[in-house]
Amino acid sequence: MEKLKEVIIKKQNKVVIFLLICIILLGIGVRMHVGSQKAYLHIDEGYSYGLMNYNKVDIMENEDFYNTWHTKDYYEEYLTIGKKEVTNFRPVYENQKNDVHPPFYYLLLRIAASFNIDYFSKWTGIILNIIIFIFSSIVIYLLTNKIFKNKVYALLLVLINSFLISSIESTIFIRMYALNALNLLIISYLHICNLDKDTLTKKQLIPMAICIIIGSLTHYYYLVFLFVLYVMYMIYNIRKKNFQNALKYTIMMAISALVSLAIFPYSFVHIFMGYRGAGAISNLENITQMWKSLKYLYILNNSAFNGVLIFILVIAIILYKLIRNKKLTIEVKDNKFWFMFIPAIFYFILIAFVSPYQEIRYIMPVCIFIVIGVFYILKILCEKVMSKKSTFILLSIIFISMLILPKIANIEISYLYKNYKPVVQKIEETHEIPMIYVLNKNNNRFLDDIYLYSKIDNSYILDEKLFSKEKVEQIFINTDISNGIYVMINEGIEHKLYLETILDVLNFSSYEHVGKMNACDIYKMKP
Repeated sequence: MEKLKEVIIKKQNKVVIFLLICIILLGIGVRMHVGSQKAYLHIDEGYSYGLMNYNKVDIMENEDFYNTWHTKDYYEEYLTIGKKEVTNFRPVYENQKNDVHPPFYYLLLRIAASFNIDYFSKWTGIILNIIIFIFSSIVIYLLTNKIFKNKVYALLLVLINSFLISSIESTIFIRMYALNALNLLIISYLHICNLDKDTLTKKQLIPMAICIIIGSLTHYYYLVFLFVLYVMYMIYNIRKKNFQNALKYTIMMAISALVSLAIFPYSFVHIFMGYRGAGAISNLENITQMWKSLKYLYILNNSAFNGVLIFILVIAIILYKLIRNKKLTIEVKDNKFWFMFIPAIFYFILIAFVSPYQEIRYIMPVCIFIVIGVFYILKILCEKVMSKKSTFILLSIIFISMLILPKIANIEISYLYKNYKPVVQKIEETHEIPMIYVLNKNNNRFLDDIYLYSKIDNSYILDEKLFSKEKVEQIFINTDISNGIYVMINEGIEHKLYLETILDVLNFSSYEHVGKMNACDIYKMKP
């Protein structure tokens, strides 16, 4: 009988592994399809490529950046690794030291970019994030199987994550947020696995230490989640009077912190003295930030729940009323759930207050935690008033709704920039036409548009403070403008004045608006 049971379990495990692989492949397919539609880069994505590769943080720090004609190679150098730079990993460390982020993600991106020497590709970052998605899917399965104690629900949550807008966005957005999400999943899973250990051994402590070091070297917001985990784990062990585990755990945390600081001591400066750290504290103190932070609930609904959160809350309220009418008690007795859910909620609330902008990227890493938590609570409520089979059917219906609603409500994936595609295609097709950028240094977001400049044969960045009729004449004196020129002007300055001056000086007949980009407008001037 025991042997038969073993055979059945092995077959079930094989089926689960097969289904998990199929779900992951489906998720990869979705991300490849969506990634193929990505038409443009966010300023921070431009920084991602430059920070892992260039000899300084910002291309605009070059002495010859302004008021000089440049070919597209000048900008491609910022975005790509040259043949002579393949073995030079120094920028990964030095640029992060001089910026505001730790270096681990940039190290991975640098390794990925080594496969595209002298060639820029969005797929470098997207494929790296797809690999991270694969590992995240596996950990989500392991984590949810621990919490739900049910392989079917664990597979369902992996499937849900494959189609969440927040999860897809984290893959498409070429930054460290997908990696941060993976780090949070792993450290949460390890804490849950070690929760009921009477004695923590090196076998449990070393993997946690490694993950803590990697997490802290990936993103500083990771430390918010980790701090809550630490407090909860200490309270849990102290209440159990397991002071030995509490001491071992604290020592492991301290050693991990020291190793992390030894590797990248500039973390301390970034967090406590850097402009982002100071800005976060300022936001936390600013009461008006509270109202801005409410926008994150709207973002959470659209991106983490694909627009059905209100629908889920209505169902939860109805179930709660039924349970109260039947005078039943509601309890979440499993501590494993709280060790996943409470740090995520704390992370969400704090980041909603301290983040410099109200954008999905800042809460991407905990979206899946909140989704898992909501599904788990809903499951508990459902099973109080209906059968387990009916509960699974209801949760499956909610998942199907999450798939359908983004299409009905036309919820877009923001970091694709599909609306810029016609502009990019036009610039690529007419790359021989010179471009001048009248740049307002007070609103300088040049890296939002560096991708275009890596396509244009000849371009000129003009500091708007130096703009004059004489300067325009001088710029174009030896330049072929027989096919016209492109003019880019960024926000914060009067466009019409500059356009009419250039039109008059170059004796052009007219100009047309080509398109509005992230931080500027593009115009085409005709002879």
